[in-house]
Amino acid sequence: MDYKILIVDDEVDILEFVSYNLKKEEFTVYTASNGKEALDKALETDPHLILLDVMMPEMDGIETCQEMRMHKKLEKTAIAFLSARNEDYSQIAGFEAGADDYISKPIRIKVLTSRIKALLKRAYGDNCLSADEEEPGKIVIDRERYHVMKDGQEINLPRKEFELLALLYSKPQKVFSREEIFSNVWGSNVIVGDRTIDVHIRKLREKIGEEYIVTIKGVGYKFDQ
Repeated sequence: MDYKILIVDDEVDILEFVSYNLKKEEFTVYTASNGKEALDKALETDPHLILLDVMMPEMDGIETCQEMRMHKKLEKTAIAFLSARNEDYSQIAGFEAGADDYISKPIRIKVLTSRIKALLKRAYGDNCLSADEEEPGKIVIDRERYHVMKDGQEINLPRKEFELLALLYSKPQKVFSREEIFSNVWGSNVIVGDRTIDVHIRKLREKIGEEYIVTIKGVGYKFDQ
């Protein structure tokens, strides 16, 4: 499948660097230098994924993402912020605007390519990566069959552990608050103890590895892959 990627950044050097490397991966690449141009080009080209800088003239990345999500044609397009702003509140604002991922600058092209392929795979199925391109240690989730795979091996999880992992996995780097997790996994009408999430997180870490689920003190948890 020929995947189309729109890169949006007001720095010409970044546009050229990212474009060159993604074209080497055989993606079709479009570019824009500000939010307004990005919105027009996205509606024109219908990309599979949009890489969006946060700080831009005309219309910043947060506003651009919000505008894109208002168009039916783009409501399911994968969007990832590519930004030098790494504060938690910036990332939270990005996810609340409708982004699927938040990738930090400076750009490490192998990491960027891996994250792009993971996003495309989640959004459009298994056509993006062949089996031999899967990274060692990478977690892959099949929600329909309740399968969790790591290094080609299936990991069996009880239903609530699976649902918790699937929620965090759905938006890597997004910090899910404890309230969000309770609501999405247990439901707002179910009363559970305060330590329920912590116990489930501990059990997940024992089964998939400590490094994938990150604790954000005083806020919640995020998935990091």
